[in-house]
Amino acid sequence: MTPRPSQVFRDPVVLLAFGGGAGLMPHGPGTWGSLLALPLAAWLLQHDPWVYAGACVLIALVGIPICGLAAKRLGVHDHGGIVWDEISGQLICCAVLYWLPTNITLAAGLGLCCVAFRIFDIAKPWPIGAVDRQVHGGLGIMLDDWLAAVMAAAVSLLCLQWIG
Repeated sequence: MTPRPSQVFRDPVVLLAFGGGAGLMPHGPGTWGSLLALPLAAWLLQHDPWVYAGACVLIALVGIPICGLAAKRLGVHDHGGIVWDEISGQLICCAVLYWLPTNITLAAGLGLCCVAFRIFDIAKPWPIGAVDRQVHGGLGIMLDDWLAAVMAAAVSLLCLQWIG
């Protein structure tokens, strides 16, 4: 079931879960959610790593009830339009950019992290796919993206160090 835009914009919880409407995009809403996180990541990277970590934790913890409630209201577990989990995961992945080599631009680093995260989030290799199938509710919606973020961050960091 795809909610109508009026349904999304009328319900503040669903609107948040849909990334302010990014989840309504007809093709690749998860990618749009990930792209939505990039300007926030770029801004947060200008601050102390503890500020970045605090923002990641806050967005992650708030996302559990937001995604869980939105899924209940939509009647679909992990509806494709729920992109708060992608926003959270993308921010976690981009944390590796604190170790960005000086010869690589922030834009290139953000692009690498975005591609890596989307690959892991879509392909769902073990254990991501297993968690996605077995853990339900708001935590389940968020947890597979956090795992994808950690794996993508590791690959991104290796690539950045190799390139740099």
